Amino acid sequence: MRVLFVIDKIELKYFEFNKLVTNFWLIKELLDRKCEVFITTVPLLSLKADIAYTKCFEAYVKDENIFYSQQKQELQINDFDLVMFRPDPPVDIDYINATYVFDFVEKPRVINSPKAIRDFNEKLHSVYFKDLMSENIVTASLGEIEAFLALHKQIVLKPLNRCFGSGVMFLYEGDPNTRTIINTMTNNETTLVMVQKFLPGVKYGDKRVLTLGDKVLKYCIKKLPTNDDFKFNTHNDNYIVKAELSDEEFDNFSDVAKKLNSMGLPMAGLDVIDGKILEINVTSPCYFINEINRLYSVSLEKDITDFLLTHALLSL
Repeated sequence: MRVLFVIDKIELKYFEFNKLVTNFWLIKELLDRKCEVFITTVPLLSLKADIAYTKCFEAYVKDENIFYSQQKQELQINDFDLVMFRPDPPVDIDYINATYVFDFVEKPRVINSPKAIRDFNEKLHSVYFKDLMSENIVTASLGEIEAFLALHKQIVLKPLNRCFGSGVMFLYEGDPNTRTIINTMTNNETTLVMVQKFLPGVKYGDKRVLTLGDKVLKYCIKKLPTNDDFKFNTHNDNYIVKAELSDEEFDNFSDVAKKLNSMGLPMAGLDVIDGKILEINVTSPCYFINEINRLYSVSLEKDITDFLLTHALLSL
């Protein structure tokens, strides 16, 4: 099996087995199974006529660590059996252009589908499941946001194209900076933002619910807010604890998993508070493999790799 990972530029720069990085767990497991694994980044993709290429580096294992050959190779993307498309947001024009390259890729199974990622905004399209979300609007209107704030008293504003809590703002009725915050977030009413009713349960953390194909994984963690913020923004063991899904959550989110999988998004991470979806991560969802392995005494990377290889074979 020949596998290509499209990773973030910072991951290439510091390429080694970092237990916090989902990609590295999967690369290591695939290499241990004797797969050929190559890595690349968005700027190394290209089209020649209607054939998609990438300049890439072959990864290998040595002393239980992962490395990559410094010899750059140019290969057709159709020569791979599986492609893991996992660059991090922001989903800017460079990211979108990378998804276009994959419109010319036919042979390998690509997970998640770049076209599906392009068509699915992690904040906005969560509204597909509006019955499982807190009250929300998507708008650039100062007046609409002020009215939403007057109704709910406490709200959260989110940019539509960032990740890891970047740019997310909390706003309460009577905040003297209300109009300044709204105008800054919307670039003076020119940029759409997601506006959600604030859920007080955030002080106890949000769950990361993981989907794989049509299924919700039984392993679940809770991300705790840091001391200086109302949201999780530091990836370390002090702020990640074991969590459980209720039967109702499991049933509800199983339907979400099936819908996402049918759209070409078999790997996703739902951020959930009090049973309500905040957003759905589909670009490069973190599976918190290190933490789940420690908390549940499992080897989650093996389950994920089983799934990936099975579905790659089915597409051949």
